[in-house]
Amino acid sequence: MAHINGSHHVTMSVGSAQEDVDFHVRTLGLRFIKRTVLFDGSTPIYHLYYSNAAGDPSAVLTTFPFRQAGLMGRRGTNQAREVLLAAPSDSLDYWTRRLSERGIAVTDAEVQDQRRLVFRHPCGIEYALVGVSDDPRVGWAEGGVPAEHAIHGIHGIGVHVSHPENMVEFSANHLDGKDFVEEGDRVLLRTPGQGCAIELVVNRTDDPGTWRYGEGTIHHFAWNAETLENQDELKFAIEGAGYTDISELKDRKYFKSVYVRSPGGALFELAVTHSEGGWTCDESPKELGTAFQLPEQFEDRRTELLSQLEHIDI
Repeated sequence: MAHINGSHHVTMSVGSAQEDVDFHVRTLGLRFIKRTVLFDGSTPIYHLYYSNAAGDPSAVLTTFPFRQAGLMGRRGTNQAREVLLAAPSDSLDYWTRRLSERGIAVTDAEVQDQRRLVFRHPCGIEYALVGVSDDPRVGWAEGGVPAEHAIHGIHGIGVHVSHPENMVEFSANHLDGKDFVEEGDRVLLRTPGQGCAIELVVNRTDDPGTWRYGEGTIHHFAWNAETLENQDELKFAIEGAGYTDISELKDRKYFKSVYVRSPGGALFELAVTHSEGGWTCDESPKELGTAFQLPEQFEDRRTELLSQLEHIDI
């Protein structure tokens, strides 16, 4: 039976590459695991990957730094808006100090009796560190954050919607969504696996946000479809329900993907880690993130692409 096994990654359009590396690696202490380029289009744009110690599905954040290309996005409703990360529940005081010391404004909040810290990426994207006490994923302990405080991975995604009903139905029927809870302006649900919380935020104030690439916005949220056979079944069921705004299979070198526009506006991806090695198909586990990687179709443009991209100090 077609199923989802937690999240796979979340992808954002951010500002400068160096600013993004400094935020994710030097502030959040994540592991830098891959530096490559956007596979779509002809404009050279970095694609940067960050994760926990093992590079687990459900722990990967990826970014496209669009400031150099001058393309801006607009945050709004009917759009994925909030990146939720899981951290040890007793580490949030540590994170308050760490973020504040680095000039990042941070506030306390509580959702469903879980404490969280709310702050922003330098480009404006909303983040939250959610305190979790029983997460088996292992944080990266070699990035300046002690192991007992290191971020486990993704907790979930916050999607702003003008009306949540269609998203609730879509999530229940096609993402194994369950345990629906309404709390204030939020509808909370979970899908099976790690990093799988969906928080629908009722937002009838903002204009619709942009769906294209553009600095300051989340582009898509990826679910772990586990196998290509299961991915096909999920795609078949979603199309059969009338959601025909769904892509054909795309090979992203490290994983294979199908994209679907959800009725709440958020772009979702059904991802399957590549059977021929995933993150380690072109670098050993210890070398992840140390070299500029290109897919075969771009390899003959290596010198040209590097000359057009921002230099990054990693």
